[in-house]
Amino acid sequence: MADLLSDYEYQALMLSLKVSFYAILWLIPIGIGLAWLLARKQFIGKSILDSLIHLPLVLPPVVVGYLLLLLMGRQGIVGHWLYQTFGLSFTFNWKGAALACVVVALPLMVRSVRLSLENVDEKLEQAASTLGASPLKIFFTITLPLTIPGIITGVMLSFARSLGEFGATISFVSNIPGETQTIPLAMYTFIETPGAESEAMRLCVISIVIALASLLASEWLSRRCAKRLGATS
Repeated sequence: MADLLSDYEYQALMLSLKVSFYAILWLIPIGIGLAWLLARKQFIGKSILDSLIHLPLVLPPVVVGYLLLLLMGRQGIVGHWLYQTFGLSFTFNWKGAALACVVVALPLMVRSVRLSLENVDEKLEQAASTLGASPLKIFFTITLPLTIPGIITGVMLSFARSLGEFGATISFVSNIPGETQTIPLAMYTFIETPGAESEAMRLCVISIVIALASLLASEWLSRRCAKRLGATS
């Protein structure tokens, strides 16, 4: 791969994979927790929480990035406290790009896991409870294994979405080569550069291949897990 791409392109590709990987690490526990809360609990403000989680799906990505800048920038409401207390800054670095990916991909993760959770027969959980199993044990031994197909789908969709994230990233952490310039941002730079059509096309093809591979892998893994769960049930 490195032989086919310039150092500039290869750097953008590796940064995209890094940002997407760390975004997924955060999305898995957050997405599962929020999906379980929405699928299993009734509480005041549930519809508001559900709407806030899915808001990035309907908001322009630039708006999401701007809101992140206001909230998590060094002078932002939360970002200023994080920087002063822990020296942690999200602006103009890859951590901010990963955070932007978490926000825009969270609805996909939550929706996939929630749909899977709602298909789990609650009678199995109730039976385990009557046999003395704790809520935590029920979750990890019954609920979570039966939700794996949805988790896999959510992970793959979120990974593909993170690879393609552009608007929120560029408005939150800018377009800095080697630091925040992922594949979409590098493509944007090439498109604006006269005579760089071939470089933009190479990154376009790479993006399509990775996204398609993620979707195919998601479908294959989900079917395999569903068959194994069906065989063991």
